[in-house]
Amino acid sequence: MNTRTSRRAPRPEDERLHWTKNLAHGMQHVLSMYGGIIAPPLIIGTAAGLSSTEIGVLIASCLFIGGLATILQTIGLPFFGSQLPLVQGTSFASVATLVAIVGGGGGMPAVFGAVLGAAAIGLLIAPFFARIVRFFPPVVTGVVITTIGISLIPVAARWAMGGSATADDYGSVGNIALAGATLLIALVLSRVRAFGINRMAILLALVLGTVIAFIAGKTDFSSVGDGAIFAIPQPFAFGLPVFEISGIISMVIVVLVILTETTADMLAVGQITGSKVDSRRIADGLRADMLSSVVAPVFNTFTQSAFAQNVGLVAITGVKSRFVVATGGGILLVLGLLPVLGRVVATLPMAVLGGAGILLFGTVAASGIRTLSKVQYENNFNFLIVAASLAIGCIPVVAPDFFDQFPSWFSTIFHSGISSAAIAAVLLNLLFNEIGRKRHPVESEAAPTTA
Repeated sequence: MNTRTSRRAPRPEDERLHWTKNLAHGMQHVLSMYGGIIAPPLIIGTAAGLSSTEIGVLIASCLFIGGLATILQTIGLPFFGSQLPLVQGTSFASVATLVAIVGGGGGMPAVFGAVLGAAAIGLLIAPFFARIVRFFPPVVTGVVITTIGISLIPVAARWAMGGSATADDYGSVGNIALAGATLLIALVLSRVRAFGINRMAILLALVLGTVIAFIAGKTDFSSVGDGAIFAIPQPFAFGLPVFEISGIISMVIVVLVILTETTADMLAVGQITGSKVDSRRIADGLRADMLSSVVAPVFNTFTQSAFAQNVGLVAITGVKSRFVVATGGGILLVLGLLPVLGRVVATLPMAVLGGAGILLFGTVAASGIRTLSKVQYENNFNFLIVAASLAIGCIPVVAPDFFDQFPSWFSTIFHSGISSAAIAAVLLNLLFNEIGRKRHPVESEAAPTTA
């Protein structure tokens, strides 16, 4: 009887809200990650020498595929999708490698060929990669989650300064004050429980921050009417993909990084929501990740991965429903089909996004610290594991050029603080806690991410 009851017990992520709340919270997810999802096409498109219209095609494609990938990840199909509240979008981890491929003379066809080939390999290895979940006990997941937050803080800082280092007002007092005002609004509204305002604090802060920016003359809505209102992404708009072995090998390394980061994000959101995340669920999530990445270059975009900043939003709002995030995926899909709506969202000043990002990304780090607070540190080496792996993960954050003199495959992996921390924590945990140790049967079967 107890077994049947436990099987019927609803999972936290299966909570269903009224459609209006789904829409509001889903839009909040979109707004919090919009700057991150449009950054890769902007950077890669500029490096490839594309026109503003062609870069617009890349951005619309990123939104369209990000929406489809998010729906697949949250709603799920057999063997595909973790059914967790995870937003999917174009991974920033691939930007440096794809810019290098563009610079090699292959152009966008070589970029899309590298993404397609590497993602296909990633799809094949995803189930095997998922088996590493037993090597992610709280001492490891806590380090990785904390590092995710720390690694994202510089992103929020750049947004708060204005986003573009070439802009005249980059780092100006006005931009940082606008970010500070948005942060303050979000903090104040988080204390207001009436009408569920605290759960929409980030969304309301973004809206009010944009209003302040408009009054201060720091945002302009005049470009909203420029361009097409409706457009369907055209497959292979930049030509058929070209498969270059060197490009595919470089991207396979990036795919391994993405698999590591997405695994960490699934474990993080499982910790925040109190959901059980086992190797089967991780495998389904990684397969969805890689299937989306295989389809992405067909529709003129790049590798897909879970967005860590949205994990922070789940923690702040306390809204654990995967259907809320699926609604956000639907909004992304619509934005990809309606470029005019995308242009409306694009009017959000980067400084406003930065103010919200500081709180979002800090919350991710705080969630990791909370996990680490539950780790047993007596009569073991866990304190050493945390100290060393956190420091290693922070190196690329505080010194981005630290690994520049290393081989490209090595620097690609360790340039990410998240993957650096994950690799260090897993290896150190193996060295100090696993090798030569007889594990108790109950301990070995315990899910590392259950609350």
